[in-house]
Amino acid sequence: MRGNRCFDSRGRHLVFTLLSGVLVLAACHGQAQERKQESDKLAALLNWQPGSVVAEIGAGDGDMTLAAAERVGPTGRVYTTELEPDKLAKLQSLAAEHKNIIAVKAGQAETNLPPACCDSIFMRRVYHHFTDPEKEDASLFQSLKPGGLLAVIDFPPGEGPGDLKLPKGVPKDRGGHGMPKQLLIDELTAAGFQVAATPSDWTAPDYCVVFKKPG
Repeated sequence: MRGNRCFDSRGRHLVFTLLSGVLVLAACHGQAQERKQESDKLAALLNWQPGSVVAEIGAGDGDMTLAAAERVGPTGRVYTTELEPDKLAKLQSLAAEHKNIIAVKAGQAETNLPPACCDSIFMRRVYHHFTDPEKEDASLFQSLKPGGLLAVIDFPPGEGPGDLKLPKGVPKDRGGHGMPKQLLIDELTAAGFQVAATPSDWTAPDYCVVFKKPG
């Protein structure tokens, strides 16, 4: 009986481990599919073509940067930025493997991209972390070519993942962890941008707003 109980315990442990692995793989696959769908939408909205120059602000692990790099091809270029040293190191490794990717250390309130370098810029769940949005918006405006496009993906306060508290140092008018859509539009239009599109098919709770720098 003891042997059977021991076998049953090990068996249950093995089944639990296998199920956990399956759930993790399913979650990763789901996230990969979501990112693929998101990058396809961005490619259409921002007109990514071979030879385009694109930038991702706050690129994290670089998945979306890599998707953009595949779209613009060897004649294009993708700037990928990060503020945190460990994340920047990952992007630098990615840039070492792909000649059309350039890793850039972001500033506290500036992109650190060359002036008028980009046909389009995008960011995902990054804007609500800006501690000085007025300066950052001006830097984004400067980094785009005339007629260039900016896509901002974010979520309303209290509806996103993780800690719901207001991130440290950001303006208190956000109302929590997230970015009110209308306030985003107000801030970026004040910086000189025009609203170009507000897609209605983004995966909740996220939303996307596309802005244009006047030509």
